[in-house]
Amino acid sequence: MHTFGLIREGKRPIDRRVPLSPQQAAQFSSQYPQARIIAQASPIRCFGDEEYTAAGIPVQESMADCSILLGVKEVPIEQLLPGKTYLFFSHTIKKQPYNRALLQAILQKKIRLIDYERITDEAGNRLVAFGKWAGIVGAYNGIWAWGRRSGSFDLRRAHDCYDYAELKEEFKKVHLPPLKIVLTGGGRVARGAMEVLDAMGIRKVSPEELLHESFHQAVYAQLNSRHYHTRRTDGGFDQQEFYQEPERYDSAFAPFYRQADMLIAAAYWKPGAPVLFSAAETAADDFRIRIIADITCDIEGSIPTTKKASNVIEPLYDYVPGQNRITTPLSHERNITVMAIDNLPCELPRDASESFGRDLLRHVLPAFVEGDEHGILARATIAADGRLTPDYAYLQDYVDGRE
Repeated sequence: MHTFGLIREGKRPIDRRVPLSPQQAAQFSSQYPQARIIAQASPIRCFGDEEYTAAGIPVQESMADCSILLGVKEVPIEQLLPGKTYLFFSHTIKKQPYNRALLQAILQKKIRLIDYERITDEAGNRLVAFGKWAGIVGAYNGIWAWGRRSGSFDLRRAHDCYDYAELKEEFKKVHLPPLKIVLTGGGRVARGAMEVLDAMGIRKVSPEELLHESFHQAVYAQLNSRHYHTRRTDGGFDQQEFYQEPERYDSAFAPFYRQADMLIAAAYWKPGAPVLFSAAETAADDFRIRIIADITCDIEGSIPTTKKASNVIEPLYDYVPGQNRITTPLSHERNITVMAIDNLPCELPRDASESFGRDLLRHVLPAFVEGDEHGILARATIAADGRLTPDYAYLQDYVDGRE
């Protein structure tokens, strides 16, 4: 019998999301009587212990009897149980320095690590993600920041709303001048952001229209990679080449920062790809953007103004153009106000958790019981039995501290 444990989130700041809601855990137990689910007691989950108990899911402190442990964020090293199978977002596959010790501990403890970020179908499409909810909350926070900065309206924070339905009631309070918003990206995150902008009545226009036309209402344009990258040799663009060799391209974002008032950054970025603009460019007289909602939150990544992650309690900071430093939010009209919360979906934890749980039930958990016929678990397994798996052998120098 497989025994699954829903572990208590231990990372700080706290995250109230869960991999499965009580009803979803009960559904899985009913569908697969040969499997068992236990919830670890937690005072912080968006679904209380009593809700799991009412759904027939045992709640206890010890996870020692569970062979498969499901979390959301990185598990603190001291809480890792040797020899178990863990599923969580490890944030190690890009060789993030701050999680080197975590991966070292996972190998030492002979833990099988399955990373949600690498759970894909055979074509490489991700099967489980919180991206839509990062986009929803990120776009909302960008508009909220505009209201705070301009003083023209005041919205409730997303985390103060019970759920998404209650958040939508806030959309009615939004009254924007004819500002221009650029949104980068074309995946789940961008689609979530567009859902909010559309629901607020912000008109979508083409990138060309945003650059060359004037409007009497707030508008936004969605930019894909081809809109703001050009090949260095001839100014062309080839999508497959860009994804494989982004270092051959330069940023062509300048026309957009000269026209846009707000940037919502939702495009995936990897090291080697050009940044959208330089720190020096932010000090130019024609750099118009004054609000940046950086949903991607890659520190020192595609958005140079993102100098650190912000958090739910302190969601904003100001970037000082020309000085490449940050300061108190909303402190000067020439500053750029940045929203770079790195765990946006936790502001709507119930909706985000239920959406994520549906993906787990559909694509992932059955593979433990019925067999991993399509390699979903195998492709996402970073480490097992004290060794990196072949697909992740490139992390060995990272683990050994050589890079």
